[in-house]
Amino acid sequence: MAEKKNYYEILGVSKDATEEEIKAAYKKLVKQYHPDLHPNDKLAAEKFKEINEANEVLSDKQKRAAYDYEQEHPGMGGMGGAGFGGFGGGGFGDIFDSIFQGFGGNASVQRDTSGEDIQLEMRLSFMDAAKGCVKEISYSRNEPCPTCGGTGAKGGTAYKTCSRCGGKGQVRFSQDTMFGRMVRVGACPDCGGKGKIITDKCPDCKGKGYVRRETKVSLSIPAGVDTNSYIRKRGFGQASTEGGPAGDLIVVFRVEPHKIFRRKNMDLYVDLPIPFATACLGGTVRVPTIDDAFDYTIPEGTQTGTTFTIRGKGLKTRNGTGNLYLNVYVEVPTRLSREQKRKVEEAGEACDVRQYDKAKKYSDDMSALYGTDAYKK
Repeated sequence: MAEKKNYYEILGVSKDATEEEIKAAYKKLVKQYHPDLHPNDKLAAEKFKEINEANEVLSDKQKRAAYDYEQEHPGMGGMGGAGFGGFGGGGFGDIFDSIFQGFGGNASVQRDTSGEDIQLEMRLSFMDAAKGCVKEISYSRNEPCPTCGGTGAKGGTAYKTCSRCGGKGQVRFSQDTMFGRMVRVGACPDCGGKGKIITDKCPDCKGKGYVRRETKVSLSIPAGVDTNSYIRKRGFGQASTEGGPAGDLIVVFRVEPHKIFRRKNMDLYVDLPIPFATACLGGTVRVPTIDDAFDYTIPEGTQTGTTFTIRGKGLKTRNGTGNLYLNVYVEVPTRLSREQKRKVEEAGEACDVRQYDKAKKYSDDMSALYGTDAYKK
């Protein structure tokens, strides 16, 4: 059984929250998760839908009272322990529908007869996720039995219409609740909501209406997917046990890190080492992108920690193109020969330390602290 949603937690309010507090929390969350602020973000869309569902119940006094009662008495639809549990499922969903979708015998319940969804995880390399690709995934699922056409009956016809519900799969129940006498429509207990009773079971699926099969699906993965992005394939989930449509296949992606690139949305980040001489004198370096490499000119005097922005060199997706950010660090040479060390020393002596902005500031601070030049012995 699916875990019931806690509408108070969804809106971020306490169980004794006032109408004003609920209204304020709802407005805040709507602004935060509105689809216009999160285009093509399915998770945000689901959250937005969930927020509206919670507000619809908690902002209505009667609906909130019914919800609170069900939370305190799971499965109990009325007082004195006389719940709906014995009438084909029960629970808050049925109670809620029976009370607020109609009175006086006009209430009806729309049952979801579709099969269950299947969720799988797929790992992608950084490049496959960045550039897009086609992948094939294999998994096992319940498919409609080809022998009986998913009916569960031998030859697809060995069944009769349920006499109790007349083939509708639903019957009407009356129940005394804390709100008075209510009428609801629920699944027929004789046929389990199918509207038919099998007289001779299919030999292949044994009356279940489905068989277990290995399934292969090809996925066209668009450029720019990231970890927790997902693709939904309609109808590739579990077969329905009640003759309804199959559920969906949901493939969630996990993107592996790259040795050179990091990404944030459509932007790429590269830590670029440059030679000491290039940092001092300027020069040209090769810079990588997703598709190729190009020459980039480093200005003289470039310091470690400098970031260069190259527009339009990030990820190219259907939603636009990102930028490339080069985070430069200067690579200081090591293991110098005596001759090399001598030349470095000569170059250092030839440069007045006050040519360096940070060194000059440091020297000034030291002078103020000790009353002497920090760079003089």
